[in-house]
Amino acid sequence: MARGSTRPTSRDVAQAAGVSQAAVSLVLGDKWRGRVSEVTAERVRKAARELGYRPNLAARNLRLGRTRTVLLVVPALTTEFFAGVYTGAARVAAEHGFGVVLYPSPEGVGPARDPFASAQAALDGVLASSMAADALTAIRGDQLPLVMLDSDPSGSLGAATVNLDIADGVRQVADHLLGLGHRHFLHLAADIPSWTFEVRARELAARVGAAAGTSLRTAPAPISIDGALAAAEAALSAPGPRPTAVVCDDDKLAAGVYKALRRLGLRVPDDVSVTGLDDLALATALDPELTTVRLDAELFGERGMRSLLAVLEGRTPDGGDIPVELVVRASTAPPNAS
Repeated sequence: MARGSTRPTSRDVAQAAGVSQAAVSLVLGDKWRGRVSEVTAERVRKAARELGYRPNLAARNLRLGRTRTVLLVVPALTTEFFAGVYTGAARVAAEHGFGVVLYPSPEGVGPARDPFASAQAALDGVLASSMAADALTAIRGDQLPLVMLDSDPSGSLGAATVNLDIADGVRQVADHLLGLGHRHFLHLAADIPSWTFEVRARELAARVGAAAGTSLRTAPAPISIDGALAAAEAALSAPGPRPTAVVCDDDKLAAGVYKALRRLGLRVPDDVSVTGLDDLALATALDPELTTVRLDAELFGERGMRSLLAVLEGRTPDGGDIPVELVVRASTAPPNAS
């Protein structure tokens, strides 16, 4: 290594490998094939490893005019799920030499101030949940290469959309409860204007409505345990036949339903069955453990990032929704005959 240097340079690697700096640049930039022999390329890689050499990405990106940085915009709610999305997205980004800036939209949804002097100068692309779509306007993210998560493919702002098969998840929940004999349902619906929640409401109504002798009430609630408790207590105390099954848009909502039922002197699942959606850690912390739909958050993030990288490279991203799985636990049972 050059005397006085605090970190190895490409010149140090070239000297150690007995090659030119141009050869080092070709090998470490993965552009050596047909220009440098395999033996020489391996000698360069070995020298770089032994010296602990890392390319100066900042200088390289300045030459390329790219920052190799993407923005992940998510709502500041159901944070455990979106932490998984970030983990998956960051893993794939790192494999391709990209960094990920996480930007949670304040208050979950709604406008946000631009955290960058110029998002277009600071970023190569954006991966965004439709639940935080309003934040895109503030950061002008819709003027960058964009891939949307949980978004209507027919009306998306993005160059591509990546979705979990939420519709199938709701169908699995409805079929499970109908199969147990339930006919009177309460849908505790997330009070958020988002495509993914519209899909849940539509699919549940269609599936339940297709069965004979059914009824379905809907009660909107903010995604919080206290909000769900208040909404569920009011809905379950309303006049008319009491629902024997409560279908929740989120596991947090289900936790609020558990508390509401306890206040009303009702038991899960003896008096009322309850289902969630997400399969958060909360689902197995509840007693009884919650029947819910497992969403693979990390795979969701991985697929989103792969789609964004494809868009940046001018390729067509892979299509198809990500499968989801109903996990049956102890919170559902046949309705009480009494």
